Amino acid sequence: MTYDTYRAWRDIAEVRPLDLSVVIPAYNEKDRLVPTIGAFAAHLANHDLAWELIVSDDGSTDSTRDLVSLLDHANVWFLGADANAGKGAAVRKGAVAAAGKMILFADADCSTPAAELDRLMAELEDGADVVVGSRAGEAQVEHRSPLRRLLTAGLRAIVGTFLGVPVQDTQCGFKLFTAGAARTLFGAQTVDGFSFDLELLYLAGRSGMRVVEVPVRWYDAPGSKVDAGKEIVRFLGSIARIRLNSLKGVYANV
Repeated sequence: MTYDTYRAWRDIAEVRPLDLSVVIPAYNEKDRLVPTIGAFAAHLANHDLAWELIVSDDGSTDSTRDLVSLLDHANVWFLGADANAGKGAAVRKGAVAAAGKMILFADADCSTPAAELDRLMAELEDGADVVVGSRAGEAQVEHRSPLRRLLTAGLRAIVGTFLGVPVQDTQCGFKLFTAGAARTLFGAQTVDGFSFDLELLYLAGRSGMRVVEVPVRWYDAPGSKVDAGKEIVRFLGSIARIRLNSLKGVYANV
């Protein structure tokens, strides 16, 4: 990376067709967002890509918006929200606004390092429609509690049994889509909460898309806003909703 490359991305609005959009959902992320933006900017300065970064807010009540405004980066966009609608709603809003040929959804805490994007892009280049960063298999996972590991294993079994989704880790916040796949999947999305990824992957399988799961490095970053107990209940509710939607024909056009 050279500073000049980063400075050009920071100061000059991209006029080329965009290769990549990075969508970061944010809810009260004033303490973690700027380092994450910096991590992507530093890594992608090594690539000859035209790219943008979209901060898709979910009704933050802290200074998240002000921080993005103070950065004043030419290729960083802030999508505001009047109220908290859920992580899935924020990601969908960002994906719909994205102009890149590839669209990455990444969590604001940068638990998966930006450098892992290279492995996901290689799979898209090889013909995948959706590439899932995964904490399963050979992934390098650090500081994950035994209880969280146990719960994750149980949820994987439930997903496979009741939805037939073959992906081992549906919930890692690091997924890459072709623009076409993103339009189809986010256009049919109905789950706005934490388990929206599960619905997207179910729809991808239903529509015959090629989904590839790639083990990534992952670090359980401090400051998580996820209440594991509540999200497990919501996760199970989302599975029931997806099954019901399927029976009712909600996904008939996917």
